[in-house]
Amino acid sequence: MRVLLINGSPRERGNTYTALSEIAKVLQEEQIDTEIINLGKGAVQGCIACGWCGRQGKCTFNDDLYYRVWRAVKDGIDGLIVGSPVYYGGPNGSLCALLDRVFYSLGRELQYKPAASVVVCRRGGATSTFDRLNKYYTMMNMPVVSSQYWNLAYGQTPGQVAMDEEGMQTMRTLARNMAWMLRHLRTDLADLPQQEPPLRTNFIRE
Repeated sequence: MRVLLINGSPRERGNTYTALSEIAKVLQEEQIDTEIINLGKGAVQGCIACGWCGRQGKCTFNDDLYYRVWRAVKDGIDGLIVGSPVYYGGPNGSLCALLDRVFYSLGRELQYKPAASVVVCRRGGATSTFDRLNKYYTMMNMPVVSSQYWNLAYGQTPGQVAMDEEGMQTMRTLARNMAWMLRHLRTDLADLPQQEPPLRTNFIRE
């Protein structure tokens, strides 16, 4: 089994990475392979709703960051964890630009894969960021993995988050819950619910 973790911070070894690394360490102890993809500091193209991915199976902007995530999903991941710092009460905008494209082009392949969000902040805005990230999963039939508390940790300077003992424990609990869900879902993948064809309405009557 394999879990992909996306570090949505421009700091490759900052607090978000530290929180995700705590999760990855426990997942590896549970015999689950992990990969962390760092967002980095480069500009990230947002979705332009061109529909190319619906016809070709991948985003028309096939940049390296998107391609690494696309390749990981295509190679077969069993779970997904996305981490972000808090910017003005929400996730990093570059992360959302990437996730919009990933979920629009790969949504079908992510269905029924357990997912979780991790948020790191200095002081406030964590729960609104957490809610925003979880919306990607709840629109794609993805089971959301919980922990003993919201998946939050506090820290400002790089490495400081490791001093948040409750936050780090929350990350470890999240990892164990993810491992537990993956093991149990693996036995039931042949019994996925049958879905109706999706309806798309906008409430306009002509």
